[in-house]
Amino acid sequence: MKRTLALSGVAAGLLASALVAQPASAAGDVASDSLAKTSLAAKNVVAYWFANRYANLVGSTPYNAETTIKVNKHVSTGGPSADGKAGTVPAIGDEAKSGGSSKNVNLPRTTGKVFFRGGDGKPHWCTATSLQSKYKNLVATAGSCVYDTVTNKATLDYWVFVPGYYQGKTPWGIYVGKTAYTHYDFDVYEDGDRNYAFVTVYNGLKAPASGLPAKAGDFAKWMRSENTKEVSKAEWETYSKAIRSPGPIKGKYYVIRFTDAGRLGDNVGGQGLAYNQKVGQNIYVFGYPSGSHPDGNHAYTGHTLKWSYGKTFKAKASAVKAEELIGVKSSFTGQGSLGSAWLSQYKSTRRLGYLNGLTSGVSDTDGNKRIDTSVSAYFDGETYGVYKAAANVWSGSIA
Repeated sequence: MKRTLALSGVAAGLLASALVAQPASAAGDVASDSLAKTSLAAKNVVAYWFANRYANLVGSTPYNAETTIKVNKHVSTGGPSADGKAGTVPAIGDEAKSGGSSKNVNLPRTTGKVFFRGGDGKPHWCTATSLQSKYKNLVATAGSCVYDTVTNKATLDYWVFVPGYYQGKTPWGIYVGKTAYTHYDFDVYEDGDRNYAFVTVYNGLKAPASGLPAKAGDFAKWMRSENTKEVSKAEWETYSKAIRSPGPIKGKYYVIRFTDAGRLGDNVGGQGLAYNQKVGQNIYVFGYPSGSHPDGNHAYTGHTLKWSYGKTFKAKASAVKAEELIGVKSSFTGQGSLGSAWLSQYKSTRRLGYLNGLTSGVSDTDGNKRIDTSVSAYFDGETYGVYKAAANVWSGSIA
């Protein structure tokens, strides 16, 4: 549950500054919130997205919460800095160092979209990526794509990750979020310097390719043994209206037969993690930008994965309480690109690298009404602490 404090602006700022100045505590820096606590709850989440021939997936729109911000690109003093020794966690399948390079940029399979219902009650999406973890069940995205910073009502509803999503297609299944981990300062104070989240997900689920039908009559025609299973009336009544049949049909009760798609990391792999790195390194940004530039030019559709490349620099955005950001030159528009993966040392041949940032906002820094910069929280030892707390937690199957 998100916690709030009723303080004046000055008092809140002073308190936040005092807390940041304290020595880091690994346990105290981590906040966690449940997304779907039980198998039944997780199945109902899937049903929300699969119902009516994937209507909510197809009809979702890019999330745009506090996306376009004013960024000070050049920070002469202060800014992000390492709080310890630089470190890395290797990607899944890349635990042993490998060589090789490619002039072509092969897009990572690890990236996809997270879908959720926003505070406006409508379905939305952000970009996210699969990450290395003990149980191969971890997703990284912007904190504002997990926590409802608009209505301040804790986490966003019906949260799922779909790697490789394309216009209603879920090639590796749909992965329901179980628990979200973020930095305490983001969970409580919405600190822009800590706008990242690591989410454990259940094993993926696959449902019939056509999705759940919209009408009872359609359901009767659609029903086949591989799509549904007959259950007792009592079992049928334990499911929500979204997941059960609109029946009964001819006196019998049916529920949708979901198939376990396996663990996320086994299916698409997972990127490594890098923290306490020097600012000024080259990185690739992978995401699904959408929407228009301030001048009205609609540069991206959000349908396909895009990439940009550049060198990181220090930045800040006071409007979102962010004084220690890193930035990169990028024309990605904000809608849809929230949560885009910043990968350092990316090996195009293996489609693997180290996650070293997540897009939390974009900006037009030169005032020409064209987005030219993306920003991310700087990944330091406290980021690693949040990641480590999430990376060692099991989630399991819900099929």
